[in-house]
Amino acid sequence: MSGMTDFAPEDRLSLGSLLRRFRYRIGVTWFLTLCETGLYALIPLLIGYSIDDLLNGRWAGFQALLILFAVLLAVSIGRRVYDTRAYGTMRVALGRAQFQRRAEAPISVANARVLMGRELVDFLEQQTPEAMSAFVQVIASVVILLTFNHMLALSAGGSAIAIVAIFGMATRAFFRRNAALNAQTEHQINALETRNLKKVSLHFLKLRKQEVRLSDLESFVYGIIFLVLLSMLSFNLWFAATQLDASAGDIFAIVTYSFTFVESSVALPMLMQSLTRLTEITNRINSA
Repeated sequence: MSGMTDFAPEDRLSLGSLLRRFRYRIGVTWFLTLCETGLYALIPLLIGYSIDDLLNGRWAGFQALLILFAVLLAVSIGRRVYDTRAYGTMRVALGRAQFQRRAEAPISVANARVLMGRELVDFLEQQTPEAMSAFVQVIASVVILLTFNHMLALSAGGSAIAIVAIFGMATRAFFRRNAALNAQTEHQINALETRNLKKVSLHFLKLRKQEVRLSDLESFVYGIIFLVLLSMLSFNLWFAATQLDASAGDIFAIVTYSFTFVESSVALPMLMQSLTRLTEITNRINSA
């Protein structure tokens, strides 16, 4: 493998070192992601224009929508083809670095940490584009809702601030529960090597306990977040239908962008949860 992709001995294995070492590959995929997201953000607006145009016997809005679909398809396919190759290279480099630095570690610990390390690349490949898309969609939704009425934008913006505050209060609890889950995962191969049903069963029961504790916390936090977001969606639907002199296409666009805001906003606390987990993993895979 080329030295261009290997980590230097002094590099800390983290999201930051991955971004520095593979900045050009990541830059290309992020650029394509932003293009794809921008095109997605225009779809509800053009659908609304298409509805109004078609109801009045015009085709301009519908034709623009079809052109948008064609461009979006080309960009989406191109990004996914490129992503697979770029992030695959990162996984190889990270796996090599982990092995070289911890070749003497117990196999159970080494195996668990290699799998955990891959989550850093998974985050860049899967969750970072989703988070970028969500951020663009949130901003676009608020701006477009503002063009209809400031109350619609205030409703959406206020709910975004609320969900960030809600998750912020749970960050430490998420870190502790991720740490407990990762610590138990490191014992898996040792448990399996005993070939003792009682010890293996005990390990899986402990693993289940940590997974349940983490899942319960996620369910509670996301339940509150969904309550906030669904309240915003209900308000915007009521406001658009009863307080505005809006056409059918306008109401469709308002409700669609409000719902898009709900879907995108959920990705933000998920990103924060992932970053909390990756912070714990980064500390673990760089420890002796």
